Amino acid sequence: MQHSDGSFFGRRKGKTLRPAQREAVERLLPVLLLDVSTPPPERLEALFPDPVGDIRLEIGFGGGEHLLHAARSAPRTGCIGVEPFENGMAKVLAAIRREGLRNIRLFDRDAVLLLDWLPAGALSRLDLLFPDPWPKTRHRKRRFVTAENIERIARVLQPGGVFRFASDVETYVKWTVREAAGNPRLVWTADTVEACRGPWADWPGTRYEEKAKAEGRRAAYLSFRRA
Repeated sequence: MQHSDGSFFGRRKGKTLRPAQREAVERLLPVLLLDVSTPPPERLEALFPDPVGDIRLEIGFGGGEHLLHAARSAPRTGCIGVEPFENGMAKVLAAIRREGLRNIRLFDRDAVLLLDWLPAGALSRLDLLFPDPWPKTRHRKRRFVTAENIERIARVLQPGGVFRFASDVETYVKWTVREAAGNPRLVWTADTVEACRGPWADWPGTRYEEKAKAEGRRAAYLSFRRA
Protein backbone atom coordinates (compact mmCIF):
# COMPACT_ATOMS: atom_id res chain seq x y z
CA MET A 1 0.00 0.00 0.00
CA GLN A 2 1.09 3.59 -0.43
CA HIS A 3 1.30 6.66 1.73
CA SER A 4 -0.53 9.73 0.49
CA ASP A 5 2.72 11.12 -0.93
CA GLY A 6 3.01 8.14 -3.27
CA SER A 7 5.56 6.22 -1.26
CA PHE A 8 5.25 2.51 -0.65
CA PHE A 9 4.21 0.97 2.61
CA GLY A 10 2.42 -2.20 3.68
CA ARG A 11 0.80 -3.87 6.66
CA ARG A 12 3.77 -4.70 8.80
CA LYS A 13 2.35 -7.68 10.68
CA GLY A 14 -0.21 -10.37 9.94
CA LYS A 15 -0.56 -13.93 11.21
CA THR A 16 1.75 -15.09 13.97
CA LEU A 17 4.99 -16.41 12.50
CA ARG A 18 5.97 -20.04 12.86
CA PRO A 19 9.10 -20.64 14.98
CA ALA A 20 11.33 -21.25 11.93
CA GLN A 21 10.05 -18.07 10.29
CA ARG A 22 10.57 -16.05 13.46
CA GLU A 23 14.12 -17.35 13.76
CA ALA A 24 14.83 -16.44 10.13
CA VAL A 25 13.54 -12.90 10.69
CA GLU A 26 15.57 -12.45 13.84
CA ARG A 27 18.83 -13.98 12.63
CA LEU A 28 18.98 -13.74 8.84
CA LEU A 29 17.15 -10.49 8.09
CA PRO A 30 19.77 -8.30 9.83
CA VAL A 31 22.44 -9.91 7.62
CA LEU A 32 20.58 -9.34 4.34
CA LEU A 33 18.91 -6.01 5.11
CA LEU A 34 20.13 -2.98 3.18
CA ASP A 35 21.06 0.04 5.28
CA VAL A 36 20.09 3.22 3.45
CA SER A 37 21.42 5.38 6.28
CA THR A 38 24.93 4.75 4.94
CA PRO A 39 26.18 5.52 1.42
CA PRO A 40 25.85 2.70 -1.12
CA PRO A 41 29.08 0.91 -2.03
CA GLU A 42 31.06 2.33 -4.94
CA ARG A 43 30.19 -0.83 -6.87
CA LEU A 44 26.68 -2.02 -6.00
CA GLU A 45 27.67 -5.58 -6.89
CA ALA A 46 29.66 -5.55 -3.63
CA LEU A 47 26.34 -5.98 -1.78
CA PHE A 48 26.41 -9.66 -2.76
CA PRO A 49 28.90 -12.28 -1.48
CA ASP A 50 29.38 -13.88 -4.91
CA PRO A 51 30.09 -12.07 -8.21
CA VAL A 52 26.97 -10.87 -10.02
CA GLY A 53 26.69 -9.49 -13.54
CA ASP A 54 23.61 -7.33 -13.07
CA ILE A 55 21.15 -6.30 -10.37
CA ARG A 56 17.35 -6.37 -10.34
CA LEU A 57 14.82 -4.92 -7.92
CA GLU A 58 11.29 -6.09 -7.07
CA ILE A 59 9.06 -3.69 -5.15
CA GLY A 60 6.41 -5.40 -3.01
CA PHE A 61 7.28 -9.08 -3.47
CA GLY A 62 4.32 -10.37 -1.41
CA GLY A 63 4.73 -14.09 -0.83
CA GLY A 64 8.04 -14.05 -2.69
CA GLU A 65 7.17 -16.47 -5.51
CA HIS A 66 8.59 -14.25 -8.24
CA LEU A 67 11.61 -12.99 -6.29
CA LEU A 68 12.69 -16.51 -5.34
CA HIS A 69 12.14 -17.77 -8.90
CA ALA A 70 14.31 -14.95 -10.26
CA ALA A 71 17.09 -15.71 -7.77
CA ARG A 72 17.03 -19.44 -8.46
CA SER A 73 16.93 -18.99 -12.24
CA ALA A 74 19.83 -16.54 -12.40
CA PRO A 75 22.35 -17.21 -9.62
CA ARG A 76 24.76 -14.65 -11.12
CA THR A 77 22.12 -11.90 -10.95
CA GLY A 78 21.75 -9.88 -7.77
CA CYS A 79 18.12 -9.64 -6.66
CA ILE A 80 16.89 -6.95 -4.26
CA GLY A 81 13.40 -7.37 -2.82
CA VAL A 82 11.28 -4.80 -0.99
CA GLU A 83 8.44 -5.93 1.29
CA PRO A 84 7.36 -4.19 4.52
CA PHE A 85 4.85 -6.95 5.37
CA GLU A 86 6.56 -9.18 7.92
CA ASN A 87 4.85 -12.42 6.90
CA GLY A 88 5.97 -12.10 3.28
CA MET A 89 9.48 -11.28 4.41
CA ALA A 90 9.51 -14.30 6.73
CA LYS A 91 8.50 -16.67 3.89
CA VAL A 92 11.32 -15.44 1.69
CA LEU A 93 13.87 -15.59 4.50
CA ALA A 94 12.89 -19.16 5.33
CA ALA A 95 13.35 -20.15 1.67
CA ILE A 96 16.70 -18.34 1.44
CA ARG A 97 17.96 -20.23 4.48
CA ARG A 98 16.55 -23.58 3.36
CA GLU A 99 17.95 -23.34 -0.17
CA GLY A 100 21.17 -21.49 0.60
CA LEU A 101 20.43 -18.68 -1.86
CA ARG A 102 23.25 -16.13 -1.91
CA ASN A 103 22.06 -13.56 -4.45
CA ILE A 104 19.21 -11.86 -2.58
CA ARG A 105 19.29 -8.68 -0.47
CA LEU A 106 16.22 -7.27 1.24
CA PHE A 107 14.59 -4.02 2.33
CA ASP A 108 11.60 -3.79 4.67
CA ARG A 109 10.72 -0.09 4.57
CA ASP A 110 9.45 2.53 2.14
CA ALA A 111 10.61 1.65 -1.38
CA VAL A 112 11.11 5.33 -2.19
CA LEU A 113 13.92 5.46 0.39
CA LEU A 114 15.68 2.65 -1.45
CA LEU A 115 15.13 4.17 -4.90
CA ASP A 116 16.64 7.45 -3.74
CA TRP A 117 19.61 5.59 -2.18
CA LEU A 118 20.49 3.54 -5.26
CA PRO A 119 23.05 5.00 -7.65
CA ALA A 120 21.85 6.16 -11.06
CA GLY A 121 21.87 3.39 -13.65
CA ALA A 122 22.34 0.67 -11.03
CA LEU A 123 19.61 -1.74 -12.16
CA SER A 124 19.03 -3.88 -15.22
CA ARG A 125 15.38 -4.41 -14.30
CA LEU A 126 12.75 -3.19 -11.86
CA ASP A 127 9.54 -5.14 -11.26
CA LEU A 128 6.29 -3.81 -9.75
CA LEU A 129 3.90 -6.75 -9.80
CA PHE A 130 0.22 -6.60 -8.86
CA PRO A 131 0.59 -3.60 -6.52
CA ASP A 132 -2.27 -2.26 -4.42
CA PRO A 133 -4.54 -0.65 -7.04
CA TRP A 134 -6.31 1.82 -4.74
CA PRO A 135 -9.40 1.50 -6.97
CA LYS A 136 -11.49 4.31 -5.49
CA THR A 137 -11.00 7.56 -7.39
CA ARG A 138 -10.31 9.56 -4.24
CA HIS A 139 -7.53 7.17 -3.27
CA ARG A 140 -5.70 6.95 -6.61
CA LYS A 141 -3.12 9.51 -5.55
CA ARG A 142 -1.85 6.78 -3.20
CA ARG A 143 -0.84 4.51 -6.07
CA PHE A 144 2.87 3.84 -6.28
CA VAL A 145 2.93 4.75 -9.96
CA THR A 146 3.19 8.53 -10.05
CA ALA A 147 5.18 10.85 -12.27
CA GLU A 148 7.66 11.33 -9.42
CA ASN A 149 8.17 7.61 -8.86
CA ILE A 150 8.39 6.90 -12.58
CA GLU A 151 11.23 9.43 -12.69
CA ARG A 152 12.87 7.62 -9.77
CA ILE A 153 12.56 4.35 -11.67
CA ALA A 154 14.00 5.84 -14.85
CA ARG A 155 16.96 7.22 -12.89
CA VAL A 156 18.00 3.89 -11.36
CA LEU A 157 17.65 1.86 -14.57
CA GLN A 158 20.67 1.52 -16.80
CA PRO A 159 20.22 2.36 -20.51
CA GLY A 160 18.39 -0.61 -22.01
CA GLY A 161 17.11 -1.64 -18.58
CA VAL A 162 13.45 -2.57 -18.20
CA PHE A 163 10.64 -1.49 -15.88
CA ARG A 164 8.00 -4.24 -15.70
CA PHE A 165 4.52 -3.71 -14.32
CA ALA A 166 1.70 -6.24 -13.97
CA SER A 167 -1.88 -5.70 -12.80
CA ASP A 168 -5.33 -7.20 -13.21
CA VAL A 169 -6.96 -3.81 -12.60
CA GLU A 170 -7.68 -2.18 -15.94
CA THR A 171 -7.74 1.37 -14.61
CA TYR A 172 -4.29 0.92 -13.05
CA VAL A 173 -2.89 -0.59 -16.25
CA LYS A 174 -4.06 2.40 -18.30
CA TRP A 175 -2.87 4.76 -15.55
CA THR A 176 0.62 3.22 -15.69
CA VAL A 177 0.81 3.43 -19.48
CA ARG A 178 -0.10 7.11 -19.27
CA GLU A 179 2.32 7.94 -16.46
CA ALA A 180 5.23 6.04 -18.02
CA ALA A 181 4.55 7.58 -21.43
CA GLY A 182 5.00 10.97 -19.81
CA ASN A 183 8.64 10.20 -19.05
CA PRO A 184 10.93 10.74 -22.06
CA ARG A 185 13.46 8.17 -20.81
CA LEU A 186 11.01 5.23 -20.85
CA VAL A 187 9.74 3.60 -24.03
CA TRP A 188 6.77 1.21 -23.98
CA THR A 189 7.69 -2.01 -25.77
CA ALA A 190 4.13 -2.58 -27.06
CA ASP A 191 1.51 -0.58 -28.96
CA THR A 192 -1.65 -1.67 -27.12
CA VAL A 193 -2.65 -3.13 -23.77
CA GLU A 194 -4.18 -6.12 -25.56
CA ALA A 195 -0.73 -6.99 -26.88
CA CYS A 196 0.42 -7.31 -23.24
CA ARG A 197 -2.08 -9.89 -22.01
CA GLY A 198 0.37 -12.79 -22.07
CA PRO A 199 2.89 -13.04 -19.22
CA TRP A 200 6.61 -12.62 -19.75
CA ALA A 201 8.60 -15.65 -20.87
CA ASP A 202 10.24 -16.09 -17.46
CA TRP A 203 7.05 -15.55 -15.46
CA PRO A 204 6.50 -18.28 -12.81
CA GLY A 205 2.97 -17.22 -11.87
CA THR A 206 1.78 -16.27 -8.39
CA ARG A 207 -1.08 -17.26 -6.15
CA TYR A 208 -2.59 -13.80 -6.47
CA GLU A 209 -2.53 -14.09 -10.25
CA GLU A 210 -4.29 -17.47 -10.14
CA LYS A 211 -6.98 -16.02 -7.89
CA ALA A 212 -7.52 -13.13 -10.30
CA LYS A 213 -7.87 -15.55 -13.22
CA ALA A 214 -10.36 -17.67 -11.28
CA GLU A 215 -12.43 -14.56 -10.64
CA GLY A 216 -12.41 -13.65 -14.32
CA ARG A 217 -9.93 -10.75 -14.21
CA ARG A 218 -7.42 -10.45 -17.06
CA ALA A 219 -3.97 -9.20 -16.23
CA ALA A 220 -1.68 -7.10 -18.38
CA TYR A 221 2.12 -7.39 -18.32
CA LEU A 222 3.73 -4.12 -19.36
CA SER A 223 7.39 -3.50 -20.17
CA PHE A 224 9.08 -0.12 -20.56
CA ARG A 225 12.66 0.11 -21.78
CA ARG A 226 15.04 2.79 -20.51
CA ALA A 227 16.28 4.86 -23.45
